[in-house]
Amino acid sequence: MNAPAAVPRRLIVAITGATGAIYGVRLLETLRRLPGVETHLLVSTAGWLNIQHELQLDKADVQALANVVHSVRDVGASIASGSFATDGMIVAPCSMKTLASIAHGLSDNLITRAADVVLKERRRLVLLVRETPFNLAHLRNMTAVTEMGGIIFPPMPAFYHRPASIDEMVDHTVERVIDMFGVRAPAAAEWRGMRGETD
Repeated sequence: MNAPAAVPRRLIVAITGATGAIYGVRLLETLRRLPGVETHLLVSTAGWLNIQHELQLDKADVQALANVVHSVRDVGASIASGSFATDGMIVAPCSMKTLASIAHGLSDNLITRAADVVLKERRRLVLLVRETPFNLAHLRNMTAVTEMGGIIFPPMPAFYHRPASIDEMVDHTVERVIDMFGVRAPAAAEWRGMRGETD
């Protein structure tokens, strides 16, 4: 008797129209190298503009990094239903418009519908929100998403690992995000504590 085929870890990755397209693209690149992970990609119109402006990448270059690519207008796609099992969703970067739509349950395109599904099914939703400074509407929307079970994860660079480049800072953030789904990137470094006296 043949053993059942292994079910892949499915992760939805959305790229929206905030600065920081590199986070979404690096997520796809990293997840592609991990065995047993199936990625579903969504990119908003403004997200494509930022990818071209910030990274000089064509649509085909980015789409080739994902296992499945969905149109943001296709509200009948598999990921629009809770019956399609996923491990969760990452919006990287997440614009304030997308945050607001998720916070208010608008489901006005496939990105916000997929996020709504992830929340209602009690799966993990991680939003790499990009804006500064925050106004009160931004903060209230982040609170609303947090109260619904989502995770607000501004891509703030860390320096304790002494990064020598922007790439290293981006990689560190991406590795921490992936780790939140129980998927360990091979290069991920753990904090081992500080050596010596701290007093």
